[in-house]
Amino acid sequence: MDVSPPTPMFLASIPTGAGADVHVYQDSDGSLSSDCTGCGEYAWTLLVTPEFATEHAAACLRPPRRRAA
Repeated sequence: MDVSPPTPMFLASIPTGAGADVHVYQDSDGSLSSDCTGCGEYAWTLLVTPEFATEHAAACLRPPRRRAA
């Protein structure tokens, strides 16, 4: 029987200067991950601090990506 991993819990959405967002999630093991709706960067850290996502939001200059229809 296949069991899918637990869904990460959404913690925050941090706006970028170009109108995109960095979404921050907490995984079941306590680690944090994020993805950017502008440049698409995915980041992961064991440190339970959202500072890495805040830094990316401050630096990302890409507007939100269009979703495929």
